[in-house]
Amino acid sequence: MASELKISTLPITGMTCANCVQTVERNLKKIDGVVAANVNLSTERAAVEYDAAKVDQDDLLAQIKRAGYGVALGEADIALVRLSDDADANRLEKSLNAMEGVVEVRSNLATEKVRVRYIPTVITQRELRAAIASFGFEALDQGSEVEDVERQARLNEIERQRRLFLVGLTFTLPLLALSMLRDFGILAGSFAEGPYFGWILFALATPVQFYVGKQYYVGAYKALRNKAANMDVLIAMGSSAAYFYSIPVLLGVLEGHLFFETAAVIITLIVLGKYLEAGAKGQTSEAIRKLMNLKPKMARIIRDGTETDIAVDDVQLGDELVVRPGETIPVDGVVTHGKSSVDESMLTGESMPREKTIGDDVVGATLNKLGMLHIEATKVGKDTALAQIVRLVENAQASKAPIQRLADQVSAYFVPMVIGIALLTFFGWYSLAPTILNESQDFTRALINMVAVLVIACPCAMGLATPTAVMVGTGRGATSGILFKSSEALEQAGRVDTIVLDKTGTITRGQPEVTDFIRAKWSGTDDELIALAAGAEKGSEHPLGEAIVAEAGRRGLKVDSPDQFFAIVGKGIEAQIQGHRVRIGSTNELQNEGLAIDGLGPRIDELQNQAKTSIFVSVDGELSGLFGIADQAKEGSAEAIRELQSMGLEVIMMTGDNRQTAEAMAKNVGIKLGEGNNILANVTPDEKIEHVRKLQKEGRSVAMVGDGINDAPALAGADVGIAIGTGTDVALAAAEVALMSGDLRSVPKAIALSKKTLRTIKQNLFWAFIYNILLIPVAALGFLNPMLAAGAMAFSSIFVVTNSLRLRNSKI
Repeated sequence: MASELKISTLPITGMTCANCVQTVERNLKKIDGVVAANVNLSTERAAVEYDAAKVDQDDLLAQIKRAGYGVALGEADIALVRLSDDADANRLEKSLNAMEGVVEVRSNLATEKVRVRYIPTVITQRELRAAIASFGFEALDQGSEVEDVERQARLNEIERQRRLFLVGLTFTLPLLALSMLRDFGILAGSFAEGPYFGWILFALATPVQFYVGKQYYVGAYKALRNKAANMDVLIAMGSSAAYFYSIPVLLGVLEGHLFFETAAVIITLIVLGKYLEAGAKGQTSEAIRKLMNLKPKMARIIRDGTETDIAVDDVQLGDELVVRPGETIPVDGVVTHGKSSVDESMLTGESMPREKTIGDDVVGATLNKLGMLHIEATKVGKDTALAQIVRLVENAQASKAPIQRLADQVSAYFVPMVIGIALLTFFGWYSLAPTILNESQDFTRALINMVAVLVIACPCAMGLATPTAVMVGTGRGATSGILFKSSEALEQAGRVDTIVLDKTGTITRGQPEVTDFIRAKWSGTDDELIALAAGAEKGSEHPLGEAIVAEAGRRGLKVDSPDQFFAIVGKGIEAQIQGHRVRIGSTNELQNEGLAIDGLGPRIDELQNQAKTSIFVSVDGELSGLFGIADQAKEGSAEAIRELQSMGLEVIMMTGDNRQTAEAMAKNVGIKLGEGNNILANVTPDEKIEHVRKLQKEGRSVAMVGDGINDAPALAGADVGIAIGTGTDVALAAAEVALMSGDLRSVPKAIALSKKTLRTIKQNLFWAFIYNILLIPVAALGFLNPMLAAGAMAFSSIFVVTNSLRLRNSKI
């Protein structure tokens, strides 16, 4: 059977640290047919690439379960019409079970309902209902779909940790108070020294150890069963050592001190840390959740001449929608009637609303500000721009940045090393320290120092350092109209030192327009001559001719159609209009036409020096005027280039224009001339990729910015390809970074965001490593109380997550 590669994203539950990530990845890769598995601790998702001819969904779920983890599943109760008999029910179950993403189906003939458990990252309830309809059944109602099953799973985990913390606190506070009062001599006498005092401490500590701390015992068992060791192993070992040592002391079998409060405080503090960490991790996905919430729930459509409100998921291609002022546009479409301004800032990051009229495209989830619009739906469901943005960001968050490899390699050996250091600490303090310090053996001190080593170590911080920063960084970018397609692109964009900018459509608007009009021998008004020239160009499809027609439209002139029209290849056009013979062409053809320029030569040179194309118009054989036409620089291009240069980046412009035109545009937008070869002129589309490769061979890290089909090879070949969002789909597909707006100022924003994210990752990794490198020896040397160690360990993970969260409000 031929191989069929598929990629499934599975929401994993039960992971606590980087070792859990390694365990899930390792177990998935054991399956014959799994090509790759990437697990992200921050998003709690596994992206699995596998051969569908060898592996199915059930194999993946079973392997994850065997590894000791779970998958967050959605559950839908769907009421049906026409569920006639048992054969119908069996047919429906069989059909649904065959669908990818469906885990379990149970139909109930008596209630005429079907309950479906499904993987929300693979299939949605809307798709389930559509499938049910295709099988010949009808869903009675929409039900109460949980739109974000993963979010609900996270909220449940936060609530569980909160509840466990409160239980732990209820028992630990009196336990700690009694122990401290006794140790400081405040609580003395028969009660503190009697046989019942120890049993009270035991009674308070036991619920904390085995109810609040159960999750760590279960996690440790699962890890060891998979021949791995994780944070749960360290916590279980540390707290158990203190708890179980205290029992023989309580029974009088051993001489020593009771450490029930140490065990309880360790568990309670770590649960507090997990509770705060879970809440903070939930905030890392806030940006993507806000994007998802932009989609309205309902849409107003016109069917059979009547306006009807329906669920937005039920909108079909070709439906006519009505969007009133102040309402959100439900799906992507094209305006068929009306005029308005639309706020697209939620998707593009651009603050100014855009004018929309008949024929203009509109994007779902954007806000209609003023007039009423009628829209024909052109993209619905998963094909809308919003859905694609969400999918892009989720894919980027699921990927692994190259900088994370070091943390992954260290975390694989970290816990076994810590256990080894803890055992050496115990034997060192019990066997060697008495000899060195000339003291008697002290089992208690050796035990306490070993426990401190176990609970101070924090593999979680290393596991969370990179993915939390990537998650917040990609989300922050998405809300500003900057889409990183992978975490590798997010990292690499911050390392580039050279920016290559395509000119047409990137620096410039990509649409020639009339910038100057100079009269020669013409007895009428300027408007009359422009209207005449526009009428002659009505039959032309040349961009320069379109610019003249557009100028007449901008001036509100009435333009007649020509009576006759001739296109002269490479020279211009000739037309008969309003009784005049009108000739339009390049000023290079003036002499060939035998027209006298009468002192207009300097003006023609001036236009060319300003990167403008000069076009003559003659009427009845006499030079009547000159048009200066140019592809103008976009608003913000010069500012963007200044920002890039101020960041220490070398900016190069690449264009197919001649050198003179290229230098004029470069001067206009502030590209430095004479410093290296900052202008690449006369470049053919095929040569663009060669220029990028040449720069790379010089040892540069190159970002290519473009918008056209001919930019795609260069975008794909550069270290980072950045596609302007107003460009073609091919360019967007070839690039690693997509800018939703056509504003070049988004490029320095993307670079700045990448640099800030990379800096945050480095800060997180530095903290995670230096924390463990410094405090594990401190604990081993006996300078750290286990209870303080537990608090420090909990703080370490929280620090990493909250440091990443600072990116949400960073200025770019």
